[in-house]
Amino acid sequence: MSSFSRRRFLAATAATGIAVSQPSRLWARNANERVAVGFISCGGRALSLMSQFLKTDLCDIVAVCDPDPERIAAAKDIAPKAKTFTDLRKLLEDPTIDAVVIATCNHWHCLAAIWAMEAGKHVYVEKPLSHTQWEGVQTVAAAQRYGKVCQVGTQQRSDPMQAEIKKFLHEEKALGEIKSVNVNRCGVRGPIGKRDKPLQIPAGVDYDLWLGPAQNLPIMREKLQYDWHWDWNTGSGEMGNWGVHILDDVRNNIFLDKVKLPKRIFGGGGRVVWDDAGQTPNVHFTYLDTGDIPVVVGLSNLRSAPKSKNPLKREGPTSGYVATCEGGKYFGERGKGVAMDNDGKVIREFKGNSGNVVHMGNFCLAVIANDPTMLNADVEVGNDSTGWCNLANVSFRAGSQMSSEEARELKDPNWQQLMDDMEQHLGVYSKKISDQEFQMSPMMELSEDGSKFVGEGAEAANVFLKREYRKGFEVPELAAMATAE
Repeated sequence: MSSFSRRRFLAATAATGIAVSQPSRLWARNANERVAVGFISCGGRALSLMSQFLKTDLCDIVAVCDPDPERIAAAKDIAPKAKTFTDLRKLLEDPTIDAVVIATCNHWHCLAAIWAMEAGKHVYVEKPLSHTQWEGVQTVAAAQRYGKVCQVGTQQRSDPMQAEIKKFLHEEKALGEIKSVNVNRCGVRGPIGKRDKPLQIPAGVDYDLWLGPAQNLPIMREKLQYDWHWDWNTGSGEMGNWGVHILDDVRNNIFLDKVKLPKRIFGGGGRVVWDDAGQTPNVHFTYLDTGDIPVVVGLSNLRSAPKSKNPLKREGPTSGYVATCEGGKYFGERGKGVAMDNDGKVIREFKGNSGNVVHMGNFCLAVIANDPTMLNADVEVGNDSTGWCNLANVSFRAGSQMSSEEARELKDPNWQQLMDDMEQHLGVYSKKISDQEFQMSPMMELSEDGSKFVGEGAEAANVFLKREYRKGFEVPELAAMATAE
C-alpha cells in the first residue's frame, strides 16, 4: 500500500456528506491506494459487509474464510477472485492480505482479532467486540501492542448526524441539561425450538473451527447458524446484538464517551413464554448508574400481545433512546432523531444515513494511512460500549428470583415506569416479574477501574467477567485485569 497523507485524508473525508451516495468518486485517489481485505466468516452479516466495503472503492476482497463450505460459496458470488480458506489461521499467514473483517459468532471476535493483529493485519470486527469483559480488555491491549488499526462495527458512529446531535445537545444546549435516558429495544423474535436430541452438525462443517474458544456442549436448538445469539456459549443475547448499537449511541451523544463504564448496575429479566432451547433473556431490564445521568434499559422480543404482530410500545422509538432534558426530550434512533420541547412541539429533526459504507470507508482510510487515530469507532471505544452490554448480561446471569416489591425498591422514576410497562406487558401473557422464570441481581457496584464487582453480589457476578476457553483457542492475557479468585 502506498502512504496516504493527513492532508489528503482530510480532503477526502471532508466530502463524506456526499460520499454516502457516491463514495467511489470521492474517496479513491488511485489504483495503488487500496486495501487487500480478507473476510473471516461468510454468513449473512459478512455478505452485507462485503457489499458495503466494495462500495467504498477503497479495497479489494482478496480472501474469504469460513468453516462452512456453503457459506464460502455464497461469498464467492460477491468476490469471485478471492482465495478461499477453511481455517482463519491459514488466511492470516497470507502476506498479501492487509486487513481482515471479522463477522463470526460473538465468541470468536476477540481471539480472531488478536490473532490477526499478531499476524500484522489490521482489523474490522463486528459488534459486540467481546463475549466477556476480560477478553475485550485483551483485544484493546493487542491493538496497542501491535500498533494496528482496529475498528468495531458500530457503524452509527460514522453517521454525520451524530455530530449534529452532539452540537445541539451539548454546545447549543437547546434542551438544557440532560436529566435521564431511557433505552428501548422492542423487536419481535420467535422461539428457536427445542430438540429431544442434540443437533447433528451439517455435513462439511468443520465444527472444531466453528466452536473455536467455545465449549463443546450439545446444541438443542433447531439451527446451527444465527440462533447461536441466544446461547451463552456463543452469543450475547439481544443486549449484545441490538442493545450495543443503542448504548453506543448513548455513550457517544449523551455522555460524549466520558463515561467508560457505569458505576453501579441493577437488573435482570427472563426467557419466558417460549418453551425453547434459548438461554438469553427475551425480556431484559437494567438500571445503569453512571454517577451523573441515570440510564434505564428495557428490552423485549415478545409481541405486544399473543395475537399481535407488533412489538411492545414504550415512549420513544422501539429501537432507540429518549433523553429527558430540562427543556424537552430528544428521541434518537438509527438514521434519524427528533427534539421536542416540554409542550411536545418539534424543535428540530435530524436525518442520517446509519453510517453504512461511510464507516467502512473510514476504516479503509485509516488502514491506508496506518493511523488508528482516524477511526470513528476504535477498539477502545467499542470495548467500553460493549462493556455496558456485558455488564447488563451479568446482572441477569448473576441474579436470583426477586419479589415485585424488591424489584421496585429502586425509586428512580424511569425505573418505576419501566416496571409498570413490563408488568403490563407480561400480564397479557399471565406472567409476573416475581415468577420463577425471572431473576434479578442486587444493586452491584463496580471497582474504580471497572475490572470487577465489589460488595453485594460480587462473588456471583465476577465469574461472568471471563470465560473458560477450549484448549488451543485460549485468548492470550496481554493486559492485567482483576478477575474473581
